[in-house]
Amino acid sequence: MIIFILTLLGLCLGSFVNALIWRLHKQASSVPSKSKKFRLTTGQPNLSIMTGRSMCPNCQHILAAKDLIPVISWLQLRGRCRYCHKKFDDTPVTELIVPLLFVLSYIYWPLPWDDKAVFLFVCWILFIVGFVALIVYDIRWLLLPNRIVWPLAVLSFIQVVVATTIYGGGYKLILASFYGLIIGGGIFYLLFQTSRGEWIGGGDVKLGAVLGIIVGGPWQALLLLFVASCLGTLFSLPMLLTGKASKTSKIPFGPFLIAATIIVYLFGSSIIAWYKKLLMIG
Repeated sequence: MIIFILTLLGLCLGSFVNALIWRLHKQASSVPSKSKKFRLTTGQPNLSIMTGRSMCPNCQHILAAKDLIPVISWLQLRGRCRYCHKKFDDTPVTELIVPLLFVLSYIYWPLPWDDKAVFLFVCWILFIVGFVALIVYDIRWLLLPNRIVWPLAVLSFIQVVVATTIYGGGYKLILASFYGLIIGGGIFYLLFQTSRGEWIGGGDVKLGAVLGIIVGGPWQALLLLFVASCLGTLFSLPMLLTGKASKTSKIPFGPFLIAATIIVYLFGSSIIAWYKKLLMIG
């Protein structure tokens, strides 16, 4: 029953992610060069995330309820708008990934189920929604928008505060989160400054810091960076060898960071315990 509920919730939130990233990108592209604040002018569609209605990204026709059923509507319309018949840029892949991650997180949840675990799982679900939005945005436009990163940072701070005060995490949890912040953000900051932004972007620095807080602890943060680097290498090396990419090609690193975070959050304790045992570290 829980898996069924998580699947339905994931499908709905996956659909929301598609709308979210499109609206954020349209808002960013609509901002005047001398103004950072988006202003809605006459003749423009309502791109507000809170009040704007779902619309076709091409003809901007307001979509009916029958057009908004996750996955099913896309398959029925074969990825085209019912009104202008043009293809949608997005696919149902996002709508499928979110519920898949929800279910896998529930199945492989690393903590015994109690009040604290339920609270952390709810936070984790919200993190996943932001993670998937960042992955899609970074792949499409090579950017990790602050309007997604900062809410994740606030949520990670709230999680630490609640877990520390209500669920008795104590100073050890605060210290672990601090180590994660310093390692996750600090190493990327050094790389960013050393390369003057050529190796990684400023968004990776901020995201690395937030993800370091989420996984918590120096070992977890180091494992996060290691796994992300391995994933990035496994993806980039074949492209370099086949000539599909060059040394100057820009490859989004955010998706690898996020994938590594999911791996470390769910399986990190087992991996670290195995590694310590292998090296006979106490």
